[in-house]
Amino acid sequence: MRLLLVEDEDELVATIRPVLVRDGYAVDAAGGVEEAQEKLACNAYDVMVLDLNLPDGDGFELCRAVRRRELETPAGPDLRVLMLTARDGLSDRVRGLDDGADDYLVKPFALAELLARLRALLRRDAGSAPAALRVGELTLDGTRYEAYRGQRHLHLTRKEFGVLEYLMTSPGEVVPVRELLCNVWDEHADPLTETVRVTVGTLRRKLSDHGEPVIVETVPGEGYRLKVVA
Repeated sequence: MRLLLVEDEDELVATIRPVLVRDGYAVDAAGGVEEAQEKLACNAYDVMVLDLNLPDGDGFELCRAVRRRELETPAGPDLRVLMLTARDGLSDRVRGLDDGADDYLVKPFALAELLARLRALLRRDAGSAPAALRVGELTLDGTRYEAYRGQRHLHLTRKEFGVLEYLMTSPGEVVPVRELLCNVWDEHADPLTETVRVTVGTLRRKLSDHGEPVIVETVPGEGYRLKVVA
């Protein structure tokens, strides 16, 4: 899951971001409205955590622009918005929800509550979406972070899980390395490192460590492909 944290307090970003990363999110940060708009226009975020008092604009207006499609984003209407602000008045809460926020959390807050609210937002479509993602003999449950090959439980790291999930959305198709880097990692990932290759390598071993056929293929010079094995 990729998340945009729109917050101008550097100390708060430094506190929140590592916690989100440990919980499995790829986190980008923006210190104001203009920077947030640039990143929203380029990246398909799952969630935006949005402060309201920003140095170059108002978080309410940014949220409203996203919801009214005045600001086109790759995520479109699927982008969840959690307003995270010190503005605790009832009128502010009502305005935030009316402007399109999915949730509203007041500072100061407990990090555990922030994580719980994010999980709740990402579960909201569970009633209309399949309970699990299935491709051939692979089953992946994104709400529980569980993956199986047949009946065998796969003990994956968050990044391995994210790579497998992304490959399973395009079975049989070649997924470029840069595409994986952009969707499973965040803007801080160095495109010149071997991080994708190493993660795919450990994922491939875990998928086949009981002698099963290899199903994650390397396509030299292009990327990786998930073979469908019934």
